[in-house]
Amino acid sequence: MQIQMNTDGNIEGHEALATRVTTEVESVLKRFSDHITRVEVQLSDENSAKKGGNDDMRCVMEARLEGRQPVAVTHEAATVNQAIDGAVGKLTRLIESTLGRLRDQRHHRTELTPLESDENPTTLRTEVP
Repeated sequence: MQIQMNTDGNIEGHEALATRVTTEVESVLKRFSDHITRVEVQLSDENSAKKGGNDDMRCVMEARLEGRQPVAVTHEAATVNQAIDGAVGKLTRLIESTLGRLRDQRHHRTELTPLESDENPTTLRTEVP
């Protein structure tokens, strides 16, 4: 699973932040690592010009699942760390839900598949006098 992080011009994208994001995403999503090819993380300060305000840090996370369209979540919070934690939690629930639906669909299709013994139904013969 590849993890890519980007920041806007108002958030310093230093090495410690990149390490924290990578560690958090890897540890929380490792059970899905067979299904995820890449996670993109975008951090931004929504109202940096105003210098303050509530919930102005935004974290957008997009996961690319094998054979599926990408899924994305957004979380806004007062701090960068809170925004990251919130987005990771939302992304985890979304991936669980998406993969769960896929499993259910596969299971449902398997249940509907005819058994081998049913593939060759017996025909009734009637004799015409």
